[in-house]
Amino acid sequence: MAQRDTNPFPYSLDNKRYLTYSCYLKRRFGQKVFKVPLNIDLGCPNRDGTKGSGGCIFCSAKLSGDFAGDPCQSIDRQFDEVRGRLHKKWEQGLYIPYFQAGSNTYGEVSLLKDMFERALSFDNVVGLAIATRADCIDKEKADMLAALAERTYLTVELGLQSIHDRTALLCNRCHTYEDFLTGFRMLKERGINVCVHIINGLPGESREMMLETAETVGGLGIHAIKIHLLHVLKGTVLAEMYERGVFRAMEQEEYVSLVCDQIERLPREVIIERVTGDGARDELIAPLWSLKKFCVMNDIDKELYRRNSFQGKLRNEI
Repeated sequence: MAQRDTNPFPYSLDNKRYLTYSCYLKRRFGQKVFKVPLNIDLGCPNRDGTKGSGGCIFCSAKLSGDFAGDPCQSIDRQFDEVRGRLHKKWEQGLYIPYFQAGSNTYGEVSLLKDMFERALSFDNVVGLAIATRADCIDKEKADMLAALAERTYLTVELGLQSIHDRTALLCNRCHTYEDFLTGFRMLKERGINVCVHIINGLPGESREMMLETAETVGGLGIHAIKIHLLHVLKGTVLAEMYERGVFRAMEQEEYVSLVCDQIERLPREVIIERVTGDGARDELIAPLWSLKKFCVMNDIDKELYRRNSFQGKLRNEI
């Protein structure tokens, strides 16, 4: 792809026009850093009847941990297996254990603390990433996480998906946006880095609603954001809805344009960890174009270049 001689976005090591996670980590640690996905099988209150049953309509049987480790194995073995694969391509690297599958603050504090401390003890680990739901955060857990954040680079990832309660109800999220803000504020008040997940293409959402979600989340003082594309996966309620024609999957050009609009509205210091998502090839029903993830990412780069645009341009911050 052709590039302009001067990139108008100042926070880039790879000529991207938004702040990538890899750029942030390399600036912070001075070398390549890898996330290692782990699965400790804590489940989710939206599946066991505590908040709801069946989970969110888009969530896979693996609780959105399709690329995480095998929960039947210890986290030591899970970590070593992923690290071994990475070493075949990169001999040197630092690591961030990523507790990915399910809600990883949904358990007793003593158990959680033991797991997180164990992960921190692995060689060349420089941080932790913990994915969970905002309604699985309480004062005791927030205090435990704050103590970890004083010792390492900790990021807590909260799955929000949309600020719109109408969408949350349709998706069976089983908590409101206000509930999200309660958990988020407990983390934020303690100085804990928060990454928020949003999803584009949820049933019933207009382009304006998706833009509002990105812009509102960007204004919360978050550390990072993950922008996902809605995947229709086999065996989900969403798949049944798709087959009945209740909603349509986004087209690639439509998605690329929307993500660029969202990037323009995000503060320039917010790390954009993802601009699309991964769907397991053997589980994905739609949209099939999303399997070519790097093509999607390249198209986003091209569109930002075509617009001569960049992260934060529409927030008047640069």
